[in-house]
Amino acid sequence: MAGVLRDTQGRVLLAQRPEGKHLAGFWEFPGGKLEPGESPQHALVRELHEELGIRIDPADGTALIRVPWRYGDRDLLLDAWEFTRWQGTPVSLEGQAIQWEWPSRVDIATLAPADRPILQALRLPAMYAITPADVLPEYIDEWFVRVKAAVENGARLIQLRLPACSAMQVRALAARLQPHVVEHGACLLLNGDIDGALDLGSGIGVHLTSAQLMELDARPLPWGQVVGTSCHNASQLSHAVSIGADFATLSPVEATASHPGAPALGWPQFQQLADSAALPVYALGGVTPAMLGKARENSAQGVAGIRAFW
Repeated sequence: MAGVLRDTQGRVLLAQRPEGKHLAGFWEFPGGKLEPGESPQHALVRELHEELGIRIDPADGTALIRVPWRYGDRDLLLDAWEFTRWQGTPVSLEGQAIQWEWPSRVDIATLAPADRPILQALRLPAMYAITPADVLPEYIDEWFVRVKAAVENGARLIQLRLPACSAMQVRALAARLQPHVVEHGACLLLNGDIDGALDLGSGIGVHLTSAQLMELDARPLPWGQVVGTSCHNASQLSHAVSIGADFATLSPVEATASHPGAPALGWPQFQQLADSAALPVYALGGVTPAMLGKARENSAQGVAGIRAFW
């Protein structure tokens, strides 16, 4: 169990694993293991009281992400819950250093590996908008206006998927949008263009196709640039985790007009696959922003889509 405590400034509390413990020196979200016969909720209440001297009400928690992880021959399931209310002031009661940090400023490499997906879930928004695939080059200026407006109105994760345009045209569009993206703390992903993302840098990431994903054996961008990927099954999700992707889309959840006849996963299978993957997963395919609640109930980071998001 892990408790993500978020204060009124939006900062989260991190604890450093002390000398003599496994992964000493790494930072993590407070929490711990279940005792025999203990429920997950009671375990988190107990652990946060023992570690930090605070009291939480499990009813105040919001499920964030479940992270299945293996350290050597040891398997664990890190079930992370977010809290914005608790009783008392957190203090170190077990000799661990603690500090409040804004999620966007945390160096992910300083976190214990199993805690890194939790940080990514905190950083990523609930909505992921993808541009329509049928945009012609002569309309690319219109999409500069539309994407810029979306960012100014709160969109924080957008994929430029413009197959009818050349890579240079898409890169030029991304370069024009980049100052606005950075100003608003958003992220713009190029579809499949790793080199373009590397060249552009800050605020620009990449969304890998599932075929690209399976050809990679390492993360293609630095940690400061977001790497998303398309997945359709458990094998692809597992590989996304192994290369250090920040998130995946999993599709199709429901039947879509763009892929008639393609078998839909359905929500039960989506949840099973998302729960088995140690990274945030967006629901894609036949979903709309209005379905965010249902997606969250089924272990999604949020919802992704094309037409319904514009």
